[in-house]
Amino acid sequence: MDSAIDIAALRQDYLAHGLHRTDLDSDPFKQFARWFGDAAAADIRDVNAMSLATVAHDGTPSIRIVLLKGINDRGFAFFTNYESEKAKQIAGNPRVSLNLFWVQLARQIRINGTAEKTKPQESEEYFHSRPLGSQLGAWASRQSEVIENREALEAQLAEVTQRFRDGTIPLPPHWGGYRVVPESIEFWQGRTNRLHDRFRYTRQGDGHWLIERLSP
Repeated sequence: MDSAIDIAALRQDYLAHGLHRTDLDSDPFKQFARWFGDAAAADIRDVNAMSLATVAHDGTPSIRIVLLKGINDRGFAFFTNYESEKAKQIAGNPRVSLNLFWVQLARQIRINGTAEKTKPQESEEYFHSRPLGSQLGAWASRQSEVIENREALEAQLAEVTQRFRDGTIPLPPHWGGYRVVPESIEFWQGRTNRLHDRFRYTRQGDGHWLIERLSP
């Protein structure tokens, strides 16, 4: 396949100051919060966008972008349709991976762990914090299902808009959150000559975290 761009020649040398063991907090959640704060301060668009990787029942991997919507000392939360492809795959295999990449800072965070549903109260609280259109969209969309055309989707939106015109939109029974409880979290800092700095936190049996430097 011909291309006007020489893809093989595309390169980016990262000039960041580096990451040292002494820079790291012993708690990976605090370290995450520090880096996330740096990214937010850098005014990076969609700073909370992250890749979510799941695995189908036949072993086929699947990946898509979701939005990080909550962090606590247990894990990382996002919200979705519980009847979507990703939800069905999580039901069959809850082991997932997350990845956040902030190219402006030459930083990447990889998270491996287990996805579990958030409590209904947490899902409902977040659902009602969303814009009205997003709430209606959660009712209108049968996420991942084949639809005939755009008009069918818009007709469904019109129907739910009419249905809930006089009151609060309830949390759909098929919609809610997941929290990814991490087993390992890796912090990657781009460096020159591809000699990047990588540190991995791995949860130990006693709840503490082992921190190791990885070769780039």
